[in-house]
Amino acid sequence: MDEAFHAGEQALQARTGQRERLAEVGSRIIRPAMPDAHRQFFQQLPWLLVGGVDASGQPWASVLSGPPGFVQSPDAHTLMIHARLPTGDPLADALSAGARVGLLGLQAHTRRRNRANGRVTQQQADGWQVAINQSFGNCPKYIQPRQLDYQPHAQPAPPVQRSATLNARARQLIAQADTCFIASAHPDNDGQPAHGVDVSHRGGTAGFVQCVDEQTLLLPDYAGNGYFNTLGNVQLNPRAGLLWLDFINGDMLWLAADSALIEHGPLLAAHPGAARLLRLQVREVRYAKGALGVREVG
Repeated sequence: MDEAFHAGEQALQARTGQRERLAEVGSRIIRPAMPDAHRQFFQQLPWLLVGGVDASGQPWASVLSGPPGFVQSPDAHTLMIHARLPTGDPLADALSAGARVGLLGLQAHTRRRNRANGRVTQQQADGWQVAINQSFGNCPKYIQPRQLDYQPHAQPAPPVQRSATLNARARQLIAQADTCFIASAHPDNDGQPAHGVDVSHRGGTAGFVQCVDEQTLLLPDYAGNGYFNTLGNVQLNPRAGLLWLDFINGDMLWLAADSALIEHGPLLAAHPGAARLLRLQVREVRYAKGALGVREVG
């Protein structure tokens, strides 16, 4: 068995002619422990993207934040995260001991990003301890440079509003955004490192994600590293969690959606540069004003 990539990822790699190359190098690029450079990188960040799965099996993406140093790495297999998720965050009750978790460190002003996937080993009053079983870097493509600083949100945390459809405010945030994040999960929670949760960055020009209607989105997929971590997961488990952030005002928009891959046809042709599209059928919407713990500066 290929330890680095699961069957869904391998199928897409084969369709795009990259399977042979990644079968050779997979175990070298997706490592079972963090190199020192990645450990130091996480410890410099004021925020951390997190992906998890709630009790119903729905993946969600969210954000942990704190002053630089709120993430610590005592060894190459461990991250200690000293932060909390506000009440109403879809992952607030999902990251208990044993939970699968995907982490993405993103330094937007340098366009550097690194991934760390694993399991929560301890839940504490001020955060979590995570055992890392997959560590790898991502290319800087499509990252929009911006300087982000930690700015704690008001206490108590602003209330999270819930609905089943995208209202005008949510659609406006999506239409203005050049960045979003997507969480996905392998359907099998069997302990194999490749069968985990991923949280990935997606970027493009402002409005690159199309709102078709109040329950349907089209997310273009541009050429990247060819790993297909997200699309490989949704081939096997179509549930996805989307996250949009207003880096100026701090608003957060979470979506739970069912996904379908579009690889041919007029819809794809209408999105120049996209290799494929992900159609997202929204089932749940959550919105919180000013909840994000980082802001764009400068």
